[in-house]
Amino acid sequence: MLSIISYPVMFVSILLSLVLSISLFPSAWFEFRPEWLGLMVFYWTFRAPAQFGILMAWVLGLLLDVLEATPLGVNGLGMAMIAFLVLTVHQRLRMFPLVQQCVIVFLLLGINQMLVHFIKQLLGAESTGFAYLWPAATSALLWVVVCPLLDRLNLRLG
Repeated sequence: MLSIISYPVMFVSILLSLVLSISLFPSAWFEFRPEWLGLMVFYWTFRAPAQFGILMAWVLGLLLDVLEATPLGVNGLGMAMIAFLVLTVHQRLRMFPLVQQCVIVFLLLGINQMLVHFIKQLLGAESTGFAYLWPAATSALLWVVVCPLLDRLNLRLG
């Protein structure tokens, strides 16, 4: 586990994830777009649990709600839940190899996607089957790149 945390890297990565969350994406690939903010909440809660916790994740989720014009609190609840679940397993997660961490990323972000989908269904959105789980799958695949990249940046700039 990293002992040095670079706050500029944390700030820039979160800002970049928010921008990527609302950026234009080809409409054919839209359902495959990774859950960028969820990935950053997972990473920073995993690597810096003392500096990044449930409250920070909730605030970022509320900011994502505002940026995406979704009902206020939907993403906030999801991001807070991701942070809580990562905090409960982060000690064990450190011992897992990167491939097993990808499975955990898929499971936790998939739970987030299910929760957000369920709340949107309660508010009247139309059902899309299980397509809402694609962002969790693409985020899990990206974990193999994002985690080592942010680890290297933290070590170099921390």
